[in-house]
Amino acid sequence: MKIAVDAMGGDNAPAEIVAGAVEAAREYNIHVILVGYRERIEHELKKYQIKNLPIYIQHASEVVGMDDSPSKALRRKKNSSLKVAIDLVRDGRAQGVISAGNSGAAMALAMFTLKKLENIDRPAIVTNLPTVKGSTVILDVGGNVDCKPLHLAQFAVMGSVYATYILGKSVPRVGLLSNGEESSKGNELTRETDALLKNSSLNYVGYIEGGDIFPGDIDVIVCDGFVGNIVLKTSEGLALAMTEILKNELSANLKSKVGAWLSKDALRRLKAKIDYKEYGGAPLLGVNGNCFICHGSSCRKAIKNAIRLSAEFARQRVNDHLVAEMGRNEEIQKLLPRKKIWNQIKERIISKDREEEGEEE
Repeated sequence: MKIAVDAMGGDNAPAEIVAGAVEAAREYNIHVILVGYRERIEHELKKYQIKNLPIYIQHASEVVGMDDSPSKALRRKKNSSLKVAIDLVRDGRAQGVISAGNSGAAMALAMFTLKKLENIDRPAIVTNLPTVKGSTVILDVGGNVDCKPLHLAQFAVMGSVYATYILGKSVPRVGLLSNGEESSKGNELTRETDALLKNSSLNYVGYIEGGDIFPGDIDVIVCDGFVGNIVLKTSEGLALAMTEILKNELSANLKSKVGAWLSKDALRRLKAKIDYKEYGGAPLLGVNGNCFICHGSSCRKAIKNAIRLSAEFARQRVNDHLVAEMGRNEEIQKLLPRKKIWNQIKERIISKDREEEGEEE
């Protein structure tokens, strides 16, 4: 099992990326290929005792910047650390790839290099949210802002498979995020998607509201990328705010400080549960490969956990199960368009690239 890691991607690259890779190799015995500037990676590795650890280096002479457009990453940076890492998966030299770099470029490169799985119209980014009863997955969280019923229905299938084989949910409960649980609520998109999912093989429970996300009774939450990204960023912001509020209150006076000391173990567990670093990265479901996109500010712990998740994704053969489950849902397959979205996206990127070239001239 080898996982390719974009060592140059992210705010804390390459130091924290390399550190996380070392920890993953040591704790989980996962073989890691660090991709990027060889000299800088070797410099970071000298800080650790890595003798006999399964760590390898693949040199790449370019880096995709956080401000680079996907078109620039695709057409002008053929030897970037991100592109080389994804190529390793395409060529079968690695079973997964993770990057904390430019998420838009990562998604575009993964789609163009690895292609899409059979009967998948649009890949989606899925992430975990902590709940009272454990965790739930939500998708899409930013990959597809404008969606059709077909896309949301496919997201539901992909999320259900992921929850089954990665979260261990035997029969995941799937809910469609809307502005109310009543059938009269929602918009045209949610109503048409609701009708599709009622005829699917999934354990679909119908509409859910925002208040249903965190109790933990729903295992898979489905929405478009616009709504999902707002939910994700709001959740992260709320967690940070509540942590700061709790910290201030617990240090307000002597009585509070004593209570905080007595509750330190519970508080430590709470912090771990709401910390995004515990969840590592977010997989791009629907591509013919194993690609995890990490937070731009990921630290070593987040990278370590992303590598662990990527290895588990490969071991569980999630993509094989996804293709099989999609094949069982004939009603969803009937809506697959004759002209694939793939070609439309390609045309947009090429067109944007030509516009940029014209501006530079």
